[in-house]
Amino acid sequence: MAFSIDWIIHCDGSAVPNPGRMGLGAVLVAPDGTRHELSKATDARGCNNEAEARALMLALREARARGATALQIYTDSSLLVAQLGAGAAPPVQRLAALYSELGALLGTFTRTSLHWIPRHRNAEADALARAALGLAPKGPVKLAKNKRQR
Repeated sequence: MAFSIDWIIHCDGSAVPNPGRMGLGAVLVAPDGTRHELSKATDARGCNNEAEARALMLALREARARGATALQIYTDSSLLVAQLGAGAAPPVQRLAALYSELGALLGTFTRTSLHWIPRHRNAEADALARAALGLAPKGPVKLAKNKRQR
């Protein structure tokens, strides 16, 4: 039995305003380290959650076209992970058809794993989603300093 090496996907979506124009971004890394960047604006309007799902769909289709069979997927969308993960949450009605299509597409791969990561670890995919809309990348997250009250 042949062992397939995982491709790595980082994906993110953006809607400006929310809801509004949607930008999709993804970085695919092949087993040999080759990187493929995706940045695409859609003609449709939608919310951030729809943009996140559409970014994953774009990445999955590109991975399939490039011959990927096993995937490790990273997203900063907790809803996406909840909807598609092992213990899938009750569907969000407005997006149910989209999540169903994503589930079917995920099922065409030999092996997939879907992981939530913090937004700051998904900055490259976010920048690609924003670039598709003609927006600059978000700046670094600023942590508030605790001020002692006297």
